[in-house]
Amino acid sequence: MAATTSAAVTESPGLETQRKEIESMLQEHELCAGDTWYLVERRWYEQWKEYVVTGDQNSSSFPGQIDNTELFEELDSYHLKERLVENEDFVLIPAEAWRNLLAWYGMVDDQPALERKVVDLPSTVKVEVYPVEIFLCLHSNMENVVTAQFSRADHIHTIQKVMMKQFDVVERAETRLWMKSSDTCCERLRNVHVNVLDSSLSSGMTVIMEMRNEDGTWPSSRPQIMNSVEEQESYRGQPGVCGLTNLGNTCFMNSALQCLSNTPPLTEYFLQSAYLEELNFTNPLGMKGEIAEAYADVIKQMWSGRHYSVVPRLFKTKVGHFASQFLGYQQHDSQELLSFLLDGLHEDLNRVKNKEYIELRDADGRPDQEVAEEAWNNHRRRNNSVIVDTFHGLFKSTLVCPECRKVSVTFDPFCYLSVPLPVSKDRVMEVFFVSLDPVAKPVQHRLVVPKAGKVFDLCSALSEMTNVSVNQMVVADVFNHRFYKIYHADESLSCILDRDDIFVYELSSGSVEEEGDEVVLALYLRERSHYRDSGSGSSSCGTSLFGHPLLMAVPRVQCSRNALYHLFLQRLARYVRPPDPSEEDEDDEELYKIQTNGVSDDDGEDNGMRPGPFKRDDCCDGGQWDGPAVTQTQPEQTQTQESGKQAQAEGASGEVRAGCSTKDSASASCSAGASAGVPTNSQQGAGLQQQQPCETEEEEEKGECPPQTNERQAKRKGYQARRRKLLFSIHAVNSNGTTERGMGEDGSAFSFSSQPYVAIDWDPDMKKKCYNENEAEKYVKHQSMEVPHQQTTVQLQECIELFTTVEILEEENPWYCPICKKHQLATKKLDLWSLPEVLIIHLKRFSYTKYSREKLDIIVDFPLRHLDFSGCLLRKTGTNGEPPSRYDLIAVSNHYGGLRDGHYTSYARNKDNGQWYYFDDNKVTYAREEQIVTNAAYLLFYHRQDKIRQPTLPPPSDSSSSPTQPANVTSHKHDGMERATSCVNMETD
Repeated sequence: MAATTSAAVTESPGLETQRKEIESMLQEHELCAGDTWYLVERRWYEQWKEYVVTGDQNSSSFPGQIDNTELFEELDSYHLKERLVENEDFVLIPAEAWRNLLAWYGMVDDQPALERKVVDLPSTVKVEVYPVEIFLCLHSNMENVVTAQFSRADHIHTIQKVMMKQFDVVERAETRLWMKSSDTCCERLRNVHVNVLDSSLSSGMTVIMEMRNEDGTWPSSRPQIMNSVEEQESYRGQPGVCGLTNLGNTCFMNSALQCLSNTPPLTEYFLQSAYLEELNFTNPLGMKGEIAEAYADVIKQMWSGRHYSVVPRLFKTKVGHFASQFLGYQQHDSQELLSFLLDGLHEDLNRVKNKEYIELRDADGRPDQEVAEEAWNNHRRRNNSVIVDTFHGLFKSTLVCPECRKVSVTFDPFCYLSVPLPVSKDRVMEVFFVSLDPVAKPVQHRLVVPKAGKVFDLCSALSEMTNVSVNQMVVADVFNHRFYKIYHADESLSCILDRDDIFVYELSSGSVEEEGDEVVLALYLRERSHYRDSGSGSSSCGTSLFGHPLLMAVPRVQCSRNALYHLFLQRLARYVRPPDPSEEDEDDEELYKIQTNGVSDDDGEDNGMRPGPFKRDDCCDGGQWDGPAVTQTQPEQTQTQESGKQAQAEGASGEVRAGCSTKDSASASCSAGASAGVPTNSQQGAGLQQQQPCETEEEEEKGECPPQTNERQAKRKGYQARRRKLLFSIHAVNSNGTTERGMGEDGSAFSFSSQPYVAIDWDPDMKKKCYNENEAEKYVKHQSMEVPHQQTTVQLQECIELFTTVEILEEENPWYCPICKKHQLATKKLDLWSLPEVLIIHLKRFSYTKYSREKLDIIVDFPLRHLDFSGCLLRKTGTNGEPPSRYDLIAVSNHYGGLRDGHYTSYARNKDNGQWYYFDDNKVTYAREEQIVTNAAYLLFYHRQDKIRQPTLPPPSDSSSSPTQPANVTSHKHDGMERATSCVNMETD
């Protein structure tokens, strides 16, 4: 630290000289990472500027000693105030200017110089006003904590030195550091040559130092706060048989790690700590050894035999740090992770420290052996690691120009083989066909359609089975009792997933046309539920969807509520039973006697308005009409407006009531529709005594009804009308079936100009009485469902042959012909020249084209032993010591699910006991060889037979149960595949 007292003051030059020197230094010095600048309190600096410009040696504006008191929060600790602003609270001056000012004016006693480093942050270079403040302690005494400040540009080695000096650690002691960000999270600071910024150290963290014991062990594999759970400390299991915790959609990473963990040459390399001598911290293409060390940490834990399961959090953090695509917790591809990991391990362990530039040469007619050896030697001159030794092979690439017939031959290294799968042009789909006949049950069909086809093709295939015209079909995806999507005929079938519940509805002829005489309505079924608001004490009601939605064609002239009611009732006839009218009449008569007992018929108040057991609920009455409403004397338009206001006030759970729109709707068949509050002629007579009903229709026509009889009959009919209920009420809704929409202008008809969605609401009691849920769920299987679905099976050898088949380059990836001097769509052929010790075969199940995206679920039959490449390997095995070409399977990475989601697991053979295991995140179970070949196999790991070491341990005596938990492992849980319960829960007939 520079001198801080007035005793250090030297004779200063003239004021003009001071001003010019300081201004020149401020202009010449630019911010450069690693340089030192100083903070000076702004008011002192401004007074100094005034002094050197206007004053003299004896001026009263003399600033005195440098005083930064205003910048400190307290003078005891000299802790800097928070949120200081440059040029408002302080100014920054370079080190040379600071030394001059300090020599000329000195500094207030005991004040430290505010020295700060210039740091190169990701987006800018600036002076670090607030350095990182961290806590330091020893692992052996974590209660003795000291606080220290370090620049983000300081190296971890600097912190290590400070800690050794602070805690009196002998210089020859071997130490290692941990950083602790919370009570339960710690990370090793493995590379002491990185700076504080790159190590992710920030203020408030703790750095813990531990020293190696005399016996060569560390006090703990991790600090006490990161020790394994107690029940694992005493666990001793088979090394390598260890699960990996899913950190959140990290099953893809766990699957790839398990496969690599059971690759013998790579695992033995790390278990023997051979990697420590080959870590390459300076490789610009590498990850400074961090990926290799993080991977080694996981492997050593998995093969310690002391863990049920390992949490690969540090490894996940490192991967995300160096490959931003793996940041966060989204689902990814295990093959992409494997590709990155193998490349990262190679660069971190590359024995070539300085890569030389090598110009590649074309074959130009030279023998393949010569060109291949040259290519491999050039590759090893720049790439030499355990990854190259274990996984790299060589294939021959031949390009032929279509114009000049120029042949270009190159030999290129590979780390894995990505082999294509034979793609079928057809697809099997299962759909439910809903006939126009209301009493016919839905029929499940299995169809074969083109993969690149349209919805029209699906309808055409179904038309051949049902003899129903394609023009009378509408295809919909049903999910959670509603239409997730209604498809148009020209939409691609690739939009429909195999797990979607697809219904095809038959409509009347011509109804599919947009401007026809009929409109296609989407019909939802909802059940009302009553509840009481605890705050206001008022009753409210909501709705929930149930059953299967329907699509039906309705004449546009019959879109009144009454007409729709009867159309819906007819469409639901198979599983909706209307109540027996005779039972209702008996109930009405009994209720009439009870209600009118001792009440004068001459009372001026209408009985329907008196409080009683049959008064209509103000919220949801299920369509019940309780006699003439108060607004019956008003015109119909006024009544409709009042109904609309009431519905608007009640919100989405309330009902909008509408009456019959034609005269004949006042008949007995529409008596239930009178619940809309629109009076019919007979109801007006009952309520206003404008017209007296008679015992018979003849008496009514002749006008011969006695007054008392007329009045009594009118009251009885009123009670019958009041007690007669609609089975359901009708509401216009949105596509989700939740938001209620407005009615037509006349209050009686719907307007379907935007969304033709309708819901029918059921009262729970009425639904229980009249709706047959068991019948509604029944369906019939078509004979096409009886034919067993034969899943396509191909041999692995076929996929390898496809890999070596001649193909024409795509337009997006042309080849530049040196003869024609332009890019050409040349023919390309790949051949295998040499194979590595461990061969990874990537089955390209995910198919992406300009027209479609799909996952291929065909079964690839791959051998577990004796996979022979002698027939397709150009470099033949001979007497000159060439390696054999037979391989045995050692691991498989599986993918279950589709394009957008899924779950990864793995099978692997333990190198020590030869037993196969199934790894599903933290669950590990024994596996049998016949279980391994499935349509989920995605990555295959093969070990060349001449390099396979025989197991050193006998196989487990009992491999029928789980080595780490009970044998009855539950079915695989797919990441992100939990979808709400579908409404398709149907029973077969």
